Amino acid sequence: MKKLPVIVGFGGINAAGRSSFHHSYRRMVHEALTDAETAPMFKGLANIMNLPEDVNKQTLLDGTLIRKIEKQCFDVDAIEMNRKGKLTPTQDPIKFTIGKRQLPKNIPENWSVEANDSGKFDVTITDEIEVMMPDVRKAEVTSGAQLPTGFDASILYTSKNQPKGLQLTVYGASDAIQSVGIDWKEILRHINPDEVSVYAGSALGQLDDFGGRGLSQARLKGGRVSSKQMPLMLSQMPADFINSYMINSVGATGTNMGACATFLYNLRQGISDIQSGQARVVIVGGSEAAIEPEIVEGFKAMGALAEDKQLAELDGVDVADNRRASRPFCENAGFTLAEASQFFVIMDDELALELGANIYASVADVFVNADANKKSISSPGIGNYITVAKAMSLAKNILGKDGVKQTFAQAHGTSTPQNRTSESHILNEIAKSFNIDNWKVAAIKCYVGHSLGPAGGDQLTATLGVWEYGVIPGINTIDKLASDVVDTHLDFCIDHTRVGDKGIEMKAAVINSKGFGGNNATGLILSPHTTMEMLEKKYGVAKIAQYKLKNESVKEKAKAYDESVINGNFKAIYHFGSEVMTESDLVITDSGIELSKFERKLCFSQENPFAEYC
Repeated sequence: MKKLPVIVGFGGINAAGRSSFHHSYRRMVHEALTDAETAPMFKGLANIMNLPEDVNKQTLLDGTLIRKIEKQCFDVDAIEMNRKGKLTPTQDPIKFTIGKRQLPKNIPENWSVEANDSGKFDVTITDEIEVMMPDVRKAEVTSGAQLPTGFDASILYTSKNQPKGLQLTVYGASDAIQSVGIDWKEILRHINPDEVSVYAGSALGQLDDFGGRGLSQARLKGGRVSSKQMPLMLSQMPADFINSYMINSVGATGTNMGACATFLYNLRQGISDIQSGQARVVIVGGSEAAIEPEIVEGFKAMGALAEDKQLAELDGVDVADNRRASRPFCENAGFTLAEASQFFVIMDDELALELGANIYASVADVFVNADANKKSISSPGIGNYITVAKAMSLAKNILGKDGVKQTFAQAHGTSTPQNRTSESHILNEIAKSFNIDNWKVAAIKCYVGHSLGPAGGDQLTATLGVWEYGVIPGINTIDKLASDVVDTHLDFCIDHTRVGDKGIEMKAAVINSKGFGGNNATGLILSPHTTMEMLEKKYGVAKIAQYKLKNESVKEKAKAYDESVINGNFKAIYHFGSEVMTESDLVITDSGIELSKFERKLCFSQENPFAEYC
């Protein structure tokens, strides 16, 4: 029997705010909640935005979700660039003075260079010269789902010369780990050192000045390549940071890249480790800081982003509505880039009960299938039909024929014309095949945009909020569906949709991702109510009663952490150079390895897995 992977903590940040304890979810559905339910969210937002707690709520609302890209990312009205040009002498030759360090090592043939009395060099050019002239340009795409205005992860720990994506990793993973309500060292006392897995990364890598952009442009800008730019730009670096600077892990690690499905790829790897018994605790997630001029330009050149001109034409106006840039399943023009960091702490069911951990949901499985042959690498294929169908088949096996109707879909919902037709047809066909008349569909990218690698984490975070507050977020940037959207068996939640107290009407959710190049992934997430019913059936009423007693203190510690952060007291987990182990800290025998910084021994298996062959 497989072990059940249960979500015991989650955290991070996106355009809606901090993820843990459903803060970002509440920002999305605040209109449907009471003042008492939203008050902590607004207070917490004010603190992470570095604003007074009594600031006008509208200021907080305006500084979150999709909006015009602000200068904390880049200046959309003055993006730096260079123009090539040729300077041709008219009557007199071109003359200028230059310092020795600026003088090219390879002097062009048409230059005449002489030292002058000031220690510099006089240059005379008689022919034309090619130059690069500094200039600025206005962006054609000005909408982005950037982090809340004023938020800066770099000031929360010593983050010198680290790319923004890694700064967000430290914030997001710290939030998730501390949200568990159980000290990490206490968790390690119950498991072997190698029974932890970390799967986290980004789809694009770190591409700002401290990563890939700085590496590729340094010499062209007359600077130097640093020793950090190459390693810190790598896509798996978020996992490396967590292992080396946050949790002191010797367990399995890595990232499985799958374009926009990267999060679900990593989730699949993590739950596989739990189901097989290789790990008892996994940290899964990703960070992406993609709102950079070069990335915007790249996606715009592909025709993938919603340009201002196109948005204005959709509305018949002269100025684009940045707040409504992302319009899933409506008449739309393209997706909206986002920043995000999303992390989840997952345990096997037995350990979660033993520790009294909070159980937010469980992950039944994640399915990944390619598109097979197709005409274009960027076009949709058949793979996503397979992944969604497999997820729903598993839902039917677990919940029954009637239970499968009590599920909803978190659509990939990118807001591109191609997505609205292809994904709606996929979801509609699967709903029809499983005899579902009105399968509820959400599309939260209308709020938080498309964060690429962590996008599935944005969807999962919002899903957990549904099972706390009972409201499926509406697709609030649209008035009606596009005429080419297929919906004979679907119920697109255009308005906030109530699904019972604590979301009791929804027994499970399907998280769907359609990645560029045919990277399709679909996860089946079981609600906390469904999960607890399954655990009670497996372990019995008495065991669950014991768990609930243990859980009381965990709830209190988790709540205390949340209240501390709401009040502006966030503490990042970052241990640079501490508890470092070398060869002298290991004692190796044929049965295992003793590690000086761990209470428990790393034990080798004594079984021959191929005994039947021997």
